[in-house]
Amino acid sequence: MTNEELDERVSRAVENFMSGYGCAQSVLAAFADLYGLDEVMAKRIAAGFGGGVGRMRMMCGAVSGIVMLVGLDCGQTEGDDRAGKSACYKVVQELLAQSKEQNGSLICAEILGIQGHEKAACSYIASPRTAEYYKTRPCAAKVESAARIFADYLKNKMKEEEEVK
Repeated sequence: MTNEELDERVSRAVENFMSGYGCAQSVLAAFADLYGLDEVMAKRIAAGFGGGVGRMRMMCGAVSGIVMLVGLDCGQTEGDDRAGKSACYKVVQELLAQSKEQNGSLICAEILGIQGHEKAACSYIASPRTAEYYKTRPCAAKVESAARIFADYLKNKMKEEEEVK
């Protein structure tokens, strides 16, 4: 996979968000085919992570997208594979540390500047996607950041694999 192809996936993630998909859906769907997961199923899997998990303003959906992608990329598949779990957790922690550094937080409410988000969590009603919504939300930039972090992870992984050969 070329750098240009990975950059296109970052753009696709932002386009997904601007088309009305949630942050997690946008990030996961942009890379899902690399792991044999079709775009529709990826969007279904990630749907509940929107709004900081079910609109409860907890972990940012874009960050949740990174976590799901890492699981697809290097998640352990044997029950008691502690080394595999640990390797996956290491990658998750590294990429989420990058996201926190770039975005100031991993928590949706903090990123959005919402006070009293516990009360806001009571509402499960999705916000209408209007021009005003896009003006007041930093979400498209967070989706781009998350997709870029994952694309860079893949670039580095490919580079390391080439060096081993």
